[in-house]
Amino acid sequence: MSQYTAPIRDMQFVLNELAGLGELSSMPGCEEATPDLVDAIMEEGGKFAAGVLAPLNVVGDRNGAKWDAGTVATAPGWKDAYQQFAEGGWTAIGCPVEFGGQGLPKLASTPVSEMFKSANLAFSLGPMLTQGAIEALVLRGSDELKAKFLEKMVAGVWTGTMNLTEPQAGSDLAAVRSKAVPQADGSYLISGQKIFITYGEHDMTENIIHLVLARLPDAPEGVKGISLFVVPKFMVNDDGSLGARNDVHCVSIEHKLGIHGSPTCVMSYGDKGGAIGYLVGEANRGLEYMFIMMNEARFSVGLEGLAISERAYQKAVQYARERTQGTELGVKGGGKVAIIKHPDIRRMLITMKSHVEAMRAIAYVTAAALDTAHCHANADERAKAQAFADFMIPIVKGWCTETGIEMASLGVQVHGGMGYIEETGAAQYLRDARISAIYEGTTGIQANDLIGRKMAREGGLTVKAVLGMMHRLDSQLAEAEAGVQGEHVAAIRKALADSVAAAERAVEYVLATFGSDIKAAHVAAVPMLKLMGIVCGGWQMARAALIAQRKLAAGEGDTAFYGAKIVTARFFADHVMPQCNGLSHTVCCGAVGALALDEALF
Repeated sequence: MSQYTAPIRDMQFVLNELAGLGELSSMPGCEEATPDLVDAIMEEGGKFAAGVLAPLNVVGDRNGAKWDAGTVATAPGWKDAYQQFAEGGWTAIGCPVEFGGQGLPKLASTPVSEMFKSANLAFSLGPMLTQGAIEALVLRGSDELKAKFLEKMVAGVWTGTMNLTEPQAGSDLAAVRSKAVPQADGSYLISGQKIFITYGEHDMTENIIHLVLARLPDAPEGVKGISLFVVPKFMVNDDGSLGARNDVHCVSIEHKLGIHGSPTCVMSYGDKGGAIGYLVGEANRGLEYMFIMMNEARFSVGLEGLAISERAYQKAVQYARERTQGTELGVKGGGKVAIIKHPDIRRMLITMKSHVEAMRAIAYVTAAALDTAHCHANADERAKAQAFADFMIPIVKGWCTETGIEMASLGVQVHGGMGYIEETGAAQYLRDARISAIYEGTTGIQANDLIGRKMAREGGLTVKAVLGMMHRLDSQLAEAEAGVQGEHVAAIRKALADSVAAAERAVEYVLATFGSDIKAAHVAAVPMLKLMGIVCGGWQMARAALIAQRKLAAGEGDTAFYGAKIVTARFFADHVMPQCNGLSHTVCCGAVGALALDEALF
C-alpha cells in the first residue's frame, strides 16, 4: 500500500502566489492567518494525515461500517483516530472563536481539508458534514440553539448531519414529505424517513445533531413549504448533559461501491410517536437555510476530486518508479527499465500531475474569494468576490469531481493489470472517487446551476467578467515570450487565447438560447461546465507559469520546482486545453442529436 505525503510545497505556492494569502491576512478578521502560521498548520496537518488517517484508509475500505440492531460500529481504529482528530483541534480550525473555534479563514483550512481527504476520504466525510451543520446554525440558528449545540459540535464532541433526501424525492426536494407538528412547548414532533445520510449513526461521538428538512401542517406545496429543524440523537439538558434518547433511529446502512468506512444511513424519525426537533430560523425557509450547508458541502466535495487525484497520482508515480518492465525506447541493448521511462506512462503521469495542479489552483482561489466576500473592508469588493465564488463553486464541485474520477482511472491504468487487483490500492481510489460527482448535487445539477443561476439569470455578467480577467493576462504572457523558457510561455498563451475564444462562443450560445429553447440550453449544460473547468484551470496554470518564469529570471527559490511548473503548464496547454474547441462545438451544436431521437427508440 502506498504512503501519503502532503504536497506542502505546491500548496504553499498556490496559497501565496495564486490565492493571495498575504493579501488576505491584511483583511479585518483574517490577521492571524499569516503565511508562517498557515505553514505551521499544514506541517502538523500533513503529519496527522500521513501518520494517523492514511494507514486507516484501507482498513475502512476492507472492514467497512457495521450495522447491528440500530447501532453502527466504525472500522477498527477509527474511533481512536477521531478522538485524536478532535483533541488536535482539527474540528475547530475554521469555526467562530465565540464557540470555541480558531476563527481562521477558509483559505487557511482548505489545504488541511485536502490533506485529510487525500489520506482517508471516507473518514473526512463526518467532519465535513459537521462543518456544514455548524455554519447553518451559526448563520440562522437562534441564540438558544447556538448555546445548546455549537460549542460541543465545534469541539468535535458531537457531530452533525444534513437530512434532505427521501426515498420518493431524490434530488427533487419539492417532494419532501417528512412532517413537523408544533407542540405547546415550542418544539416540534418530526416524523418521516431520510436516506443517504452520511454518518447518520456511528460510535465515534456521544451525540449526533441532525439537521432535518420537514413540512409544517399548514405549509404551502413545493420547496417554499419546507422548514429546517435540529433533531439531536440524545436530548440535551439545560446544563449541557445528555438526556433521553430521541425518537430517531438508523434502520439500515447502504452497501456501496466505495467509501466503505463512511456509514450511509437510512434514518427513521418518529416511529414511536415523534422525534423532538427545534425550528431553525423562520418557518418555510428551510431550503434557503439548507443551501448554506449545501454550498459549504459542494465546495468541500469539489476538494474530494482534487484530493483523490493527488492520492492516485502519488500511488501511480511510486509504482511507475518501482515496476520494471521492457527496455527503454531508442536505447539498443539496454536492460529492463522502470516503466516511468516509457513515453505513454510519462504522458499519463503528467496528465494526472497537471490536472491536480489546475484543480488545486481553482479550489484555493475560490476559497480566497469566499474569504474576501466576508472580510474585505470595501462593500463593492465583497460583492465582486461573492459573485466570483458563486460562479466558481459549481465548477469546483462539478469539474473537479468528474476530473477526479478520470485521474483515479488513469492511476489504475498506470498499474496495468495490477491496478485492477485490490491489493495494490489503486482500485479503491477509483471506487471512492465515483460518488463525488453524484452526492451534494450531481454534475448535471451543478451544470444547470452554472448556466441558469450563474449565467442566464444575470445576463452573463459574471462569466464575462471572469473571461475578461483571462483576456487581461494575455499582455503579460506576450511580454514573457521573450524571457526564460519563452517558447513554453508562447504555447501557453496561444492555448489560453483559443480556449477563451471557445468559451465566449459557448457563453453567447447559452445566453441566446436559454430563454428561447430551454431544452437545447440544458443539453449544453454539462459540456459548458467541463469547458469552463478546463478554461479556468488553464488560466490558473498560465498564471503559475508566469510567476515561475519570474522566479527563475530573478534567480529566486527552487529552480527545479519552478521549471516543472512551466513544463506542466505547457503540457496542460498542449494536451488538455485543445478540448475547449470541441466542447464549444458540442455546446453550440449538440442539442439536435440529443433531442431528436424518439423516446421509444432508446
